[in-house]
Amino acid sequence: MNEFDVDLFVIGGGSGGVRAARIAAGYGAKVMIAEEYRMGGTCVIRGCVPKKLLVYASHIRHDVEDAAGFGWTIPQATFDWPTLIANKDREIARLEAAYTSNVEKSGARVVKTRAVFEDPHTLRLGTGETVTAKHVLIATGGAPNHGQAIPGIEHVISSNEVFHLPQLPKRIVIQGGGYIALEFACIFAGFGSDVTLIYRGDNILRGFDEDVRGHVRDEMEKDGITILTGCTVNKVDKHGKEFTTHLSNGSSIASDQVMFAIGRHPAVANLGLEKTGVAINPKNGGIAVDGSSRTSVPHIYAIGDVTHRINLTPVAIREGHAFADTVFGKKTVEVDHADIPTAVFSQPEVGTVGLTEAQARASFARVDIYKASFRPMKATLSGRDTRMLMKLVVDASTDRVVGCHIVGDGAAEMVQVLGIAVKMKATKADFDATMALHPTAAEELVTMRTPSARHVREAAE
Repeated sequence: MNEFDVDLFVIGGGSGGVRAARIAAGYGAKVMIAEEYRMGGTCVIRGCVPKKLLVYASHIRHDVEDAAGFGWTIPQATFDWPTLIANKDREIARLEAAYTSNVEKSGARVVKTRAVFEDPHTLRLGTGETVTAKHVLIATGGAPNHGQAIPGIEHVISSNEVFHLPQLPKRIVIQGGGYIALEFACIFAGFGSDVTLIYRGDNILRGFDEDVRGHVRDEMEKDGITILTGCTVNKVDKHGKEFTTHLSNGSSIASDQVMFAIGRHPAVANLGLEKTGVAINPKNGGIAVDGSSRTSVPHIYAIGDVTHRINLTPVAIREGHAFADTVFGKKTVEVDHADIPTAVFSQPEVGTVGLTEAQARASFARVDIYKASFRPMKATLSGRDTRMLMKLVVDASTDRVVGCHIVGDGAAEMVQVLGIAVKMKATKADFDATMALHPTAAEELVTMRTPSARHVREAAE
């Protein structure tokens, strides 16, 4: 007779939890996975997948405008928001069904209900049933955080609700300067909405390379997006179907919708963690884990956004896979969180891997910068006022390329491949020895020969 009902209980049916459940079941473990909302989690249901579909849709306006320069005469185009949302919803439902089916095919059992801890080994389901588990994996993800409560906060939507708006807002105010705020600002601008972006810092995309931050802001402003930095939203008033957003600088903005994208917090509340002894990381509010995703309780693990380490879907998937390999596959696997490729699906798109210029200068005594800003070939006929940015950051002492940053069409696709080179510790000489593929924007990456800047850290006295 088994001591526990299951070998593994997974709380959360997002990408990380699903991967862990499937791999563990493949090793012969008896697995149960609980999801209270929809299988697929943030990424599939209300994050990167539907967001990218909206990005594709909004970019079509640019394509239509660019067509004239290539000899195409296109009649006045019209856009229907409800059609897009309905089509998006169908695709998300298909993916949700696929996630559920794939878990069940692996031999794991899916329960569509909430699960909370009764004690370190016992979970109580929303149905009232209790389940005992030898191991527990917490993969509950994160949720939008509106920050400090302000008057009228009830009128503000988050990135959860934005996918289900009944109609396209003609005017929208978005507070935030990170990737979610920028992506939706560009999405709505692409559909023709009047967009105002509010951010408390001095410039958008905090944490990214300074050249990237400046380039993206310039391009967004050229596309008609108003970006107001150094201020915050103090109050939101509603007048019928319209809103007035009051800013800390004393100004106010009228709009049809107000959205906050100012951060996300780990979903650790109301899980019964206080009954387990699982510790919270005081620095970020996520569940504290070691390099193997183990919490302070040896048989309880946590992966993905709930740990607030690196909140990216592929990271959660890799962490879930490594957990299952380690605990059930009898092979120790730790996830390397260095040099993770990252994209921002703003318009223009950002792709980055490795260190920023500032990070490299803080880490290495000698740093060389190679940078190119140019008008892409397509713009020569379309007439669009846009420029691309390519930047390589090199540790001059070893010639190793330690950072790569691209802004422009196809940036994410390029950086996924460049991520391999950076991970393999390729040198600038390796880049130089690679034949260019012409005519492409990407050929700039292997044809930049002269540093645009060279930094030598002065020796400490």
